[in-house]
Order: sequence, then structure tokens, then C-alpha cells
Amino acid sequence: MPRWAACQGPDAARQLAAMGAHPIVAGAAAGPPITSLPAGTDSSGARAGGPVDNPVALGLLAGTGPAIGPVRSGDLVAVGEVTLFNAAELRRRTGAPEGTSDAELLLRAYAQGDVALAEGMFALAVTDRRELVLIRDHVGARTLFHATAGDHWAAATSLRALRDWPALDTGLHLPAVTSFLTFSYLPGTGTFLRGVHEALPGRITTRDGDRTYWEPREEPDERSAAAHADELRALLEQATARRLPGAEPAAVLLSGGIDSSLVTALAAKLHDHPVRTYSISFGAELPNELGYSGLVAAHCGTDHTVLQVSGDTVAARLESTVALLDSPVGDPLTVPNLLLAEAVAATGASAVLNGEGGDPVFGGPKNLPMLIFELLRDDPAPDARARAYLDSYRKCLGDLPVLLTPAAQEALTGAPPLTDHVAPYLRPGRMRSLLNQLLHANLRTKGAHHILTKVERLTAATGIEGRAPLFDRAVIDHAFRVPPRYKLNGTAEKWILKEAVRDLLPATIVDRPKSGMRVPVQQWLHGPLRDLGHDLLLGPTARARGLFRPDTIQTWLRREGTLLPRQGGKLWLLLTLESWLRAYDL
Repeated sequence: MPRWAACQGPDAARQLAAMGAHPIVAGAAAGPPITSLPAGTDSSGARAGGPVDNPVALGLLAGTGPAIGPVRSGDLVAVGEVTLFNAAELRRRTGAPEGTSDAELLLRAYAQGDVALAEGMFALAVTDRRELVLIRDHVGARTLFHATAGDHWAAATSLRALRDWPALDTGLHLPAVTSFLTFSYLPGTGTFLRGVHEALPGRITTRDGDRTYWEPREEPDERSAAAHADELRALLEQATARRLPGAEPAAVLLSGGIDSSLVTALAAKLHDHPVRTYSISFGAELPNELGYSGLVAAHCGTDHTVLQVSGDTVAARLESTVALLDSPVGDPLTVPNLLLAEAVAATGASAVLNGEGGDPVFGGPKNLPMLIFELLRDDPAPDARARAYLDSYRKCLGDLPVLLTPAAQEALTGAPPLTDHVAPYLRPGRMRSLLNQLLHANLRTKGAHHILTKVERLTAATGIEGRAPLFDRAVIDHAFRVPPRYKLNGTAEKWILKEAVRDLLPATIVDRPKSGMRVPVQQWLHGPLRDLGHDLLLGPTARARGLFRPDTIQTWLRREGTLLPRQGGKLWLLLTLESWLRAYDL
């Protein structure tokens, strides 16, 4: 299945061909209407690569993804990767006939100024023959990148397409390295490619800038907790029902935590076909949550599969898995996530549901360090809260002075402070309460640039869609109407979410504290990944790049210094980053 690319500027079709795209649509500044073209031709009928005067061209790229096009609405034409969960509603509002594709429905909504009403996963490129417009979904379920080279402005859902665009003089964007080592992903618009930017969720982007069409806002609603729980339950049912596949069994990734468990329970209640659930095991001798996931599967009557993942498999698949991503994600579950997607795809399923979104939307336990900081705060500096937020990630931020080489540190002189990525969310504005400010930051950083992008790329690589009911726009809007005391109720995190589904699940599942997936990173790094780690991190390629001090890495690999017990997580970040940089020849 293809992805898409678009270009605005002189000889746009030729530029698309240079990126590896087949130009299928071109728009003239004046003259005949836009027409569909055979793959590899421009609007003059010449083979792609010949001279062409059209200022905008759209095309499809080889690769994994659901791109389709061209679709039209009046004078507008578009290509996109679009899955709508409220297609029936948009069909009524836009007057579109039955059978209209999701991409055309979204284009019609944009033409009528109603794009904010669309609920789904989408990245759409639109042209009126003169201008290119990019639209990304509310939360970032589909990715979208853009870059400028001379008179050309190009966009693609594949970062690699822009990496391979000959007109673009790019290379490693060094500030991205420190961002990744601080967050374990890249927040904001930056990418690892110099001059290449990520379009933000909830925005409509043109070459001249962007405008926001949706952003959550705190609107306190002082109704009772019971009233909020009832409304949330209805919204959760609607969000789950809209993401269930058609006439086929439903698949759900089930960890045994409250988020994936409630999605499983709702799928079992609402779907007219069997529900299949999938969990991971790293070995019976290691701490795990299989008792909880098994309890939920039995309670909901699902066909349950436990996928055994060995360290040898992770070592064998790590580099190829990281290469699928448009940005490295320092999550040791990346390879297991891909293996789960492959297991689901092997059954012929078209989609898989997950429980992602509960923490960034309803207040998981990782907000507690920030709340304690604020309670005990004695630093009046304006950026103190943002600095504390970065520290709460507990990644490599504090190690940068001894990890980066002197040359890398010098090259970073004058780079924007890392606090810029989160400070705008952590001050009164759209959100007045501290908890909602933290959730807003989580949603727009980790939600968009870690959780959703990882899910999208790894599921798309297997030909299925990963769908997250808890990231539903109506669910998010409601979450920011719920008073903070109902989200974090004493020491009970996500309390209102638990109350909304209490009748669906055993109390053992609803009331247990979040523990998270325990991944044996340390064992992998000093077992199956030992040789690969040494070869990648201390080999000639890494040394020639000159980013990291070999003596520091050697100390970490020997398990020396003051890093324990988080040494494994920090080495995992470096190993993931080095694998990704090699995959992109950076």
C-alpha cells in the first residue's frame, strides 16, 4: 500500500519523481482543469522528470500506508491517508452520496469549513492548483512532514521520502539528539533531518504557516461525579463502537491495565463478532501482568493469545524495526509491538484496538512527581516548572555534559532550550489547573510524538490499522470538562475513568495501581544484545559521527558509575538512536 507526497513550486511533478513518488495529479495555475494521469506522467503528458510548469503536484509513494487519490471536491483535489470514524455524520453534513470515500468526505468537510468535525486518523494534502494545504488529524494518529528547498515546498507522510529528495540539502539536526535523549522521542515540529519539520496535530499548514482548527480547552463542569461518569461511559462506548471493524472479529492488545481492559470489555459488549486479545510474555521467570490480562480475557470471553518474546528475537529484529519509524522511539516495547501487530495481521484482521491514551488524557501516575514538586516548590524562576517536567522523564538529560563530546556540545551552543517544548503548556492559558496543564503537555508531546506515531508506523508496516478509542476527540474534550479532583482523586489516578467502567470489569482490575509492562532491558543488554550494543555504540561508525564520548559509553556498558538502576533504559536510548541514524544514513 502506498503513502503520499506533494510538492509546490516550479516543475513540481519532476521534484516528486525525484522523491520516489509517481505524480498522479498536477494543477495548472491557469488553463484546463486538473485531470488524473497515468503513473509517471505529468500534466503535459510527458514522462515524469521532464519539464513542467505546474506549481502543485501530488503523488503516491511506494511503501506501507493507506494513501489514496486523487479525490475531488469542486476545484479542490487531494491525496491522503484517511480513516474516518464519523463518516456517516460527515456524509449528512456535506451532502455526499453513499459510497463516498473517507478522503473525499474529509476534502468536502475542508471545502465547507467543517474539518474540525472530522473524527479519525488522517493526513491530507489539498491543492486548488495554486497552493498546497496540509491537514493533520486532531491528535496525531497519522504523521506528516514538510520541507523547503529553493522555490519548492514538499510534504510527505514518509520522512524517508524527504530524506531522499535530491533538491533538499539536509543532514543531522543536532538539537534533535538532545531532545531525544531527554524525552525518549522528539516533541514539537523538529525532526532529525535539518530543514525538515513535522506538521502538528489539529493544524492546517501552508507554506506561510499554520492555523489551529482544534485544541483541547479546560471548561470546568461542576456536575456530580456520577453525572460525569455516566457521560464518559456513553462517550467511551461510542468511541469504541466506531473503531470496531466491520464483519470480522475484533482484535485488542491487552496488557491487563485498566485502559486496555476497558477497551476489551467494551469491544466484547458492543461487537457482534468474536473478540481476540493479545498479550506479551518475556518469560515466566520474570515479573509480568499475565494474571491480570488472563483474568480480563476470561471475564470478557475473548479468544486470548499470549505472545512469547525472547531477547534473541529482540536482538534479531531491533535494527529492522527501528528503521520503520520516522523518528526513533526509546521504548523497549517497540519490537514486541511489531511482533504483536504481525500476529494480529496473520489472522487477516484489518485493525487492532488498544488502550493507549488513558494516562495523557485522564491523569496517570507519572504526573505525581510534578504535583509533589509544585507542592514543595521553592524556586520562583519562570521556567522552574518546565525544568522539573524534563527532569521527571528521568532519561539522559542530566548526563548530557558527560555523554556528549566537547565538539557536539560546542555545536549546540545557541540551540533553543529544551524547556521550550513544554513551557507553553505549563502556564495558565487554555488550561488553568496544574493537572490539566500537565495532561495537555502529555497529550501534545508524548501522545502525538511517541505513543501514536509508534502505533501508526508499526501497525501500518503489517497492513493493519491501530485504533485508540481513548484518544477520541469527544472523549478528550470531556476529560478537560471533568474537574481535576475527579481525575486524580486522592491517590487514585484516572478515578473518573475507572468509575465509568466499574461495572464492566472485576474490582481487581479496576482498583489495582498501575504497574506498567516490566521489560527486561538490563538482561537483554547484557545477554542477547551485548554484542550488538558494543558494535553499534563503540564501532567505527558511531565514533566517526563524534556525538558521544566512548569512555562514558564503556563505563555504562560495564555497569559502572552512578547510573543504576536506570542504566539499562539510558543505554537503550543510545542503542535505538544509533540504529535509527544508521538506517537513515546520518
